[in-house]
Amino acid sequence: MEKVDWKKLKGIVAIYKPKGPTSFDIIYKLRQITGIKKIGHAGTLDPLASGVLVVGIGREATKKLSEAVESEKEYVATVRFGAESTTDDEGGEKNIKKVSGKPTRKEVKKALEKFCGKIMQLPPNFSAIKIGGVRAYRMARRGEIPKLKKRPVEVREIKIIKYKWPDLKIKIVSGKGFYVRSLARDLGKKLKVGGYLAALERTRVGRFKKSDAIKI
Repeated sequence: MEKVDWKKLKGIVAIYKPKGPTSFDIIYKLRQITGIKKIGHAGTLDPLASGVLVVGIGREATKKLSEAVESEKEYVATVRFGAESTTDDEGGEKNIKKVSGKPTRKEVKKALEKFCGKIMQLPPNFSAIKIGGVRAYRMARRGEIPKLKKRPVEVREIKIIKYKWPDLKIKIVSGKGFYVRSLARDLGKKLKVGGYLAALERTRVGRFKKSDAIKI
């Protein structure tokens, strides 16, 4: 990729967010290096996730970010079986499950089929969804259990890339509002072995691909 002239960068672009910083950390850094205050992003990535973060640089671009939120998204995720997590991902406290039998690849594939199409999904307790004006994750951090409701989401494709117990690597293509953490949690429950999201990379948002994303 050619060297980026940050001072001339405007419009809607794809930034590659590494594992570690929050999505807002990336926005803050962009404001510093571009000198532009009006910058926003579409589709938050958790700190433990990496990948394509669609960013609007400049007032006109930020107004169009809602289009990116509606776009199809593609992920590569690793689900780890044998335990549950309080946050449904690597960052939470783990509860090891007693597993009497490890599911076969065929059983995993059959279970995954239940999550394809238009489904109802319960968001993670540690999510940015607001309940009475308060973010669910803020309530969860205080030890409260957020009263979240299942929401309609669409999963267009789930493909197994690799499966070797306890890790399952999959490719997911979904619509808006889908939580991969919830899929990991629910898949573990369906297979009766427990599960959480061990790693996540968003490889595409609409027309913005990982190969097009700019690294800061």
